[in-house]
Amino acid sequence: MDMIRRIAGSGVLLFLALVVAGIPVSADTLTGRVVAVADGDTLTVLVDDKQPVKVRLAGIDAPERNQPFSAQSREALVSLALDREARVVALTVDRYGRAVGRVMVKQPGGNFTEMDVSHELVARGLAVVYRQYSQDSELLAVEAEAQRERRGVWAGECVKWSCGQMASCEEARGYLARCGVLRLDRDGDGTPCEGLCR
Repeated sequence: MDMIRRIAGSGVLLFLALVVAGIPVSADTLTGRVVAVADGDTLTVLVDDKQPVKVRLAGIDAPERNQPFSAQSREALVSLALDREARVVALTVDRYGRAVGRVMVKQPGGNFTEMDVSHELVARGLAVVYRQYSQDSELLAVEAEAQRERRGVWAGECVKWSCGQMASCEEARGYLARCGVLRLDRDGDGTPCEGLCR
């Protein structure tokens, strides 16, 4: 809970400085009610009935606004989590000050399930594994099944939209040329994913 208090409270700058400096910070667990869903991979949990904490789902990336399946991804997260009790294992804080964590939701009339919200979104094809930040073999297997079954984003040819999803420079170049995914070339120089295409 200490991490979450620092995320939500006045200690956020110190906490972010520790993260940026590479000083390890342990995971904390918080519980609360999901009170908002921003998009397919970000929600807000109200902790202690008073403290809102924005949470970025760990290990996945959902389509951005104005991309195919963006609305479906957000709606799926709404149906899975909104107005439900949630348990969040916060792993770190991202550059926007959001807790990044794994989210489990309490099913109506039941206990917390072992169903991870991120896993469910990936299984439905409404999010993909964010390979830059996750090498979770279980999550990768769930994604492979969704891809085989051509669920959600996997139903078409152009299914990746960020450099963190690309396995190689060649793949990034193909997506830029074939699919016109301009966010891969943020500086507009014609070279996608500079980290991969050095």
